[in-house]
Amino acid sequence: MSKQTDVRIREVRFEYEDYLYRTPIKFGGVALDRVTLLNAHVTVETFMGTIARGFGSMPMGNVWAYPSKNMTYFQTLDAMKAVTTQLAKMYGEYAEFGHPIDITWALEHQFPAMTAEVGRSIQSADPIPLLATLVCASPFDAALHDAYGKAHRLNCYSTYGPEFLSHDLGHYLGKEFAGEQLENYISPVAQPRMPMYHLVGALDPLTTADVKQPVGDGLPETLAEWIPFNGLTHLKIKLNGDDIGWDVDRVVGVDRVAAEQQAKRGITTWFYSLDFNEKCGNVAYLLEFLRRVKDQTPAGFDRIQYIEQPTKRDLKADRANTMHEAAKLRPVVIDESLLDLESLRLAKEMGYTGAALKACKGQTQSLLMGAAAKKDGLFLCVQDLTCVGASIIHSAGLAAHIPGIVAIESNGRQYCPVANKPWEDKFPGMFKITDGTMQTGLLDGVGLGAIV
Repeated sequence: MSKQTDVRIREVRFEYEDYLYRTPIKFGGVALDRVTLLNAHVTVETFMGTIARGFGSMPMGNVWAYPSKNMTYFQTLDAMKAVTTQLAKMYGEYAEFGHPIDITWALEHQFPAMTAEVGRSIQSADPIPLLATLVCASPFDAALHDAYGKAHRLNCYSTYGPEFLSHDLGHYLGKEFAGEQLENYISPVAQPRMPMYHLVGALDPLTTADVKQPVGDGLPETLAEWIPFNGLTHLKIKLNGDDIGWDVDRVVGVDRVAAEQQAKRGITTWFYSLDFNEKCGNVAYLLEFLRRVKDQTPAGFDRIQYIEQPTKRDLKADRANTMHEAAKLRPVVIDESLLDLESLRLAKEMGYTGAALKACKGQTQSLLMGAAAKKDGLFLCVQDLTCVGASIIHSAGLAAHIPGIVAIESNGRQYCPVANKPWEDKFPGMFKITDGTMQTGLLDGVGLGAIV
């Protein structure tokens, strides 16, 4: 079922960039102070011989994607690098013509076996998670989509209709999608502006009194300073999940500081999302937490827009922690759990009412899971992995082209602004935030929208 618009891969290469954070960020109990970016370059050729080169980039995010009590940070990072080497080989050796979605779809079915083999070959103390492989694969998938759009001189989001794709959604998502087209779940034109979610990390000071060691680089040091600096209206609050008193106090404290700053700005409406990074022992913890927050700050409770992945990511092993009661209060979304259609459907069965799409799981998977989630009537959000540079362009483009997404998470400017420096002048409306929004209308250029 080849089309004249299909491409084949001619060359694949990659490299890494390393950066230190200006301040640490806490993931699942681990304080992280650095990042390794994986940059991928994919060259494609059309049936007519046109050559196009695409670029994709993503933080490796090993603390998030490959949590381990038996391996160090650098051991999990090295394991993901070993996976990356194999992924580059897989993409580079794929000889068939196809649409990027079909190429990655074909390769993804080989990921589990390849991941297990890499783990055995390097004798990793803990098995390499499929999530880690998806993160490593995402820059290659992004570069492939980028190259495809450039080959046809179109934005990628204009290349997901039947004139480009050989299959309908039923091919990827099952018979209930038979006859449906992916383009019906996507907007070919980006939203012009979208609110930006600012991260309030568990280590981040709220006021000057909380600052123990100033960074002194001219950027805000506290939440009280960030709100007017960026004109923030959306705050993502990181919580511990194993200390209910601290968690409740944190939300109350954030709400108090936000209310003070928003009053000065004349802002009456703003929002929170809550992220426990799977640390809640059970759903009872979440329900009690929400009850206490509502008691102590009713207005703060009303500002909660959604809750991310409160309990363990392995849903099959955690079936008792259903979210039906919690989801009556606020949307509860899966994040780490979302690996494929099976996990999405299991989450819905367990009472989750939303899904977090992430560019770090791949452009292909994000589009397909977004379509499946929308058909199931789930709440959708797009989150990042402290994305910077091309990766936040990719993530924001995803959010801006999927109808119903209400905001973009972007915390790279807080923790790793040095990696954004080369991009600020190219996309000032994406990196220099003054009114709490990102100018996503800038992202309708060819490919994934980032001219590289």
